[in-house]
Amino acid sequence: MKKSKNPFYGLHTFILLWITQAFSTLGSSMTSYALVIWSYQRTGSALTTAMLSICSYAPYVLLSIFAGALSDKWDKKRTMLICDSAAAATTVLVLALLGTGRLEIWHLYLINALNGLMNTVQQPASDVAVSLLAPKEQYQRVGGMRSFSNSLVTVLTPVIATTVLSFFGMTAVILFDLITFVTAFLTLALFIHFPKQKAAPENGAGSLWDTMKAGLVYLRKNRGILDLILFLAVINLIASMYNAALPAMLLSRNGGSQTALGLVNACTGLANLAGSVFMSFCPPPKSRIRAICNALLFSMSTENFLLAFGRSLPVWCTGAILGWLFIPVMNTNIDVLFRSRIPIEMQGRVYSVRNTLQFFTIPLGYLLGGLFVDNLFEPFIEARPQGSFFLALFGRGKGSGAAMLFLFLGLTGVLTCLVFRKDRYIWRLEGLQKKRDINHSRKFGRVY
Repeated sequence: MKKSKNPFYGLHTFILLWITQAFSTLGSSMTSYALVIWSYQRTGSALTTAMLSICSYAPYVLLSIFAGALSDKWDKKRTMLICDSAAAATTVLVLALLGTGRLEIWHLYLINALNGLMNTVQQPASDVAVSLLAPKEQYQRVGGMRSFSNSLVTVLTPVIATTVLSFFGMTAVILFDLITFVTAFLTLALFIHFPKQKAAPENGAGSLWDTMKAGLVYLRKNRGILDLILFLAVINLIASMYNAALPAMLLSRNGGSQTALGLVNACTGLANLAGSVFMSFCPPPKSRIRAICNALLFSMSTENFLLAFGRSLPVWCTGAILGWLFIPVMNTNIDVLFRSRIPIEMQGRVYSVRNTLQFFTIPLGYLLGGLFVDNLFEPFIEARPQGSFFLALFGRGKGSGAAMLFLFLGLTGVLTCLVFRKDRYIWRLEGLQKKRDINHSRKFGRVY
């Protein structure tokens, strides 16, 4: 009775952690957003701006596979506190360099690499912390709530960051970031207590390599989870190329501006917000795999094409809404599948292997996106003669090459979704493949 009347039953500690960590994420996102604008306005290069994200993700991808083994051994709370403190120290360093007028692009590359290193260790600890604080029957609600906070951050970041940046400057953005860090740090240190975690048998002995290898062995034995991770890796490649090209187009194209970039990002957040609220309160879908595949197919077949052919802010905003409305559906169902199927004592190392496999395509995508815009698509459009078919599709001028890239990304994304939705190992995650095989055998008169 108590559970049925209170939809947030058993989530009181998680909610406190969730709110304060989301507040800290808002501050960090505002700083990152302001630095992207600062770097692009200073260099005018999509590749230079994309390198900020590449430097953040490179250590995360390269070292995540080792971080999970450490995460399962280390105290989760202490790990999160240390990593947050190190990230805050790099923010203070940016503030000091900015205040003395010595901040350079290469400084940001090094600082982002250090932040990526800290996130490598913190992320698996945070993922396991959620499983420790939330009852299993609340995993879908928790996934929806986390998606909701991420969406809210996406909405608020461009609005608040642009406002603070315009009226008070970069220093004020960074100071706000530090205030959010202190709030989250004190809350985690003083008010959050994790229940004791059951240790895996191999945690007490064995080398770091043996502990890390357990995550690889688990994925090899669970092909459906592995294939789903590889599916998401391809989607991340496409999405990161999109992220690299979006500022280049919206800050350069006719009708685009710093305000246009902020509005499109805000629409992305609002769409995510609506989808997150829906997932927080809706009943479980009959098929989580179908929900994941259809959500991604809808996203890939809408936004990229509207960005490719659109020439005005309303069209770009519509594309952002359609492209991101069902992403929380995908994220929440993936989160439930992973948390419910991976033993909690194995989650740290399995999540870390997942991070390496699923996210290694992100720095690659940022690099390719920047290179394609600067060195391929923009020069190609610029060299077209008047009356060219490509000029009719994408227009002329800086930003048109990025629009052409969006068409390529849309076609690639749709094809990827259609290929992976036929993967029988992914469908077996929820036992639907057996039913599909029976129907197939009946259709062709075969019995297995």
